[in-house]
Amino acid sequence: MAVKELSVKEKLAQLYKLQQIDSKLDEIKVMKGELPMEVSDLEDDIAGLKTRAQRLNDTLADIDGEISKHRANIKESENLIQRYQQQLDNVKNNREFDALNKEIELQRLEIQLSEKKIREATGAHGIKSESLAGINEKIDHRSKDLDLKKEELAGIIEKTEKEEEKLVKDSEKARKDIEARLLKAYDKIRTSYRNGLAVAPISRESCGGCFNKIPPQVQIEIGIMKNIVACEHCGRILVDESFINE
Repeated sequence: MAVKELSVKEKLAQLYKLQQIDSKLDEIKVMKGELPMEVSDLEDDIAGLKTRAQRLNDTLADIDGEISKHRANIKESENLIQRYQQQLDNVKNNREFDALNKEIELQRLEIQLSEKKIREATGAHGIKSESLAGINEKIDHRSKDLDLKKEELAGIIEKTEKEEEKLVKDSEKARKDIEARLLKAYDKIRTSYRNGLAVAPISRESCGGCFNKIPPQVQIEIGIMKNIVACEHCGRILVDESFINE
């Protein structure tokens, strides 16, 4: 059994019905606004900040380890100095005396070097700690912003979720009845405009999409619905204003 060829009016009715469904979906997206993108951006921002904070924490741990190492070196040098000074009381000649004094001087130099390294590491630790505090403050602020955005978005989703699910199903169902060539043109036009309007009814003798005047002859052609007519200014598919009330 041959499939009945749809009339131009029926094809336009299908497209207009799909446009009405998709426009309602677009309205829900407008209600959500930039919230989904803002939530995603904040989540990425916080993840990046947490990565930086972790790196700084690792660096601070390394600095703490370095300071502990130098303090241990100082302690070891102090113990050696004490031992050498005790040995000075039992030296038998000048050579041993000079050798011990030389070792004591070397250990004092080691202590000075370790103390210098500790001061440098402590300074670096302070700078890194300030940076970490700043990052943690940013994380705290971003997290509060994220919680507010998520709460706002969740509220909108709760109000519109069932309607949106129904509209998505209705859109998918409507698309199945439209021939591929027209559907491709519809989708191409929709993606060309921010408001997603691909099928525009004539209103006050003008295109309902770009609001440019439609010549009388073209209005008549649209009214008799023998051919699918596109607006010469914006390329949207035009339908007679009678579609609005159907």
